[in-house]
Amino acid sequence: MSSSTAVAADHSADLTPGVNPWLIAASVMLATFMEVLDTAIASVALPYIAGSLSASNDEATWVLTSYLVANAIVLPASNWCSLRFGRKNFLVTCVIIFTIASFACGAAPTLPIMLLARVVQGAGGGALQPLSQAILFESFPPAKRGAAAAVFAFGVVVAPVLGPTLGGWLTDTYSWRYAFYINIPIGILAVFMISRFVKDPPYIKNAKVPPFDNLGFGALVVWTGCLQIILDKGQEDDWFGATWIRWAFCFMITAFAVWVWISWNKKNPLVDLKVMKDRNFSIGCLLIFLFGVAIYSTVTVLPLFYQELLGYTAFTAGIVVAPRGLGAICGMPVIGYLSNKVDPRYLLTFGFMVFGFTTLYFGSITLEVSPTTLLVPILITGFGLSFVFVPITTAAYGTLPNEQMGNASGLFNLMRNVGGSIGISVAQTLLTRRSATHQNLIINSVPQSGQQFQNSLRDTANFLTGYYGRANAMPPAQATLYRELQRQASSWAFVDVFRWLSLLSFACVFAVWMLKKVKPGKGPVGAH
Repeated sequence: MSSSTAVAADHSADLTPGVNPWLIAASVMLATFMEVLDTAIASVALPYIAGSLSASNDEATWVLTSYLVANAIVLPASNWCSLRFGRKNFLVTCVIIFTIASFACGAAPTLPIMLLARVVQGAGGGALQPLSQAILFESFPPAKRGAAAAVFAFGVVVAPVLGPTLGGWLTDTYSWRYAFYINIPIGILAVFMISRFVKDPPYIKNAKVPPFDNLGFGALVVWTGCLQIILDKGQEDDWFGATWIRWAFCFMITAFAVWVWISWNKKNPLVDLKVMKDRNFSIGCLLIFLFGVAIYSTVTVLPLFYQELLGYTAFTAGIVVAPRGLGAICGMPVIGYLSNKVDPRYLLTFGFMVFGFTTLYFGSITLEVSPTTLLVPILITGFGLSFVFVPITTAAYGTLPNEQMGNASGLFNLMRNVGGSIGISVAQTLLTRRSATHQNLIINSVPQSGQQFQNSLRDTANFLTGYYGRANAMPPAQATLYRELQRQASSWAFVDVFRWLSLLSFACVFAVWMLKKVKPGKGPVGAH
């Protein structure tokens, strides 16, 4: 055994005196599993949340975007908070906040209260993954960190498998509110286990904590908050057609410029943007931003297609989209083997191409698809995703010095969450507007005075005569044809969104080859 390995092994032993490190792994995995599970559960419950809280589907997506933006704000501050308050104390506090906010989400009587609870929940969940990873890998000697990483990754990809199915079952059997209540027992168990088994390392206890960057954090809150408001209300108020949105955009740009200036010039900023001088990291941030747009949009849009247009229940829609997680589980061992042997640019190219082609296949869907039509493409999508997350981290972090990893991780995940929030809002806007466009196109190509429409109307009225009588059959026949018109127009809107997302994925392939070559296996183990 080398001296460095012996020191690392002794260091990990100091962190787990008399405690099996796998108990620590189980403790922090509970927190991460709860956070990932919650995002997956909420996606299939959106139509039910909208109906229960008297909101539209566009407004229901605020439940996702508000969480992502609040989550993104806390990510850059997590390193400072763990140094200032102790990593164990900060993690326990985050789990408690997340658990209490989960109860508030489930009990919310109105949409504004629901959104407030989701913001608090996002703030509590922002630090769970990076803190859990740091604790996990420091608790194991180097020889066992590979096994710990595999267990952690397996837990993270299992949650998206269980999330849609469990969320759909809870929603159909009980209520969508239980999709949030399920976090309460998990959170209580996580708090108990973390308090019992997790210890802070000496360097956390003895760390010299720099002053908190109040101005930088304030500017970050302002520009991300304005971004959140614009994304949530933009479609409803015709985007830049509304004066207040133009003002909010001006505030956002101003606050963003202030944040960039502070983060670039101030000593000990909350986020040190000078890390963007590294070409690989800056391109990696662009790629994870674009990929956040693509993956969060797909995860949100596909269940909506099954539920809104095909009439699937939440449980059935959850089962249909669950193979994505199974594909990711199948891909993790493969990428784990290849990541130490193959240039990450080749792996990223494969991952983005697979995601692009499968999303392009989604763009061929019709209203006649069966529950198994997209089974294989969804499974392949999950497999392709596993070829993006690990290699993109390797490529982005591979040319950075170790002392910049913590700062870079916060910025990297900030870009992912902001991209996801923008992607969800843009996808919803496109669905609404493209549906209206296709509806006009169909009306123009099949005029009401035309013979084709009149024949369909007469046939529908004849069919409904047995239910309403000949004198009253015409109005319901017209309503039936109009509903079918809306369904067809909406299906074409979904097709447009999927095709544009596939083009975005193909564009990412060109950005991949702007990266410098990185030695396989160079990326940080704890990045996510």
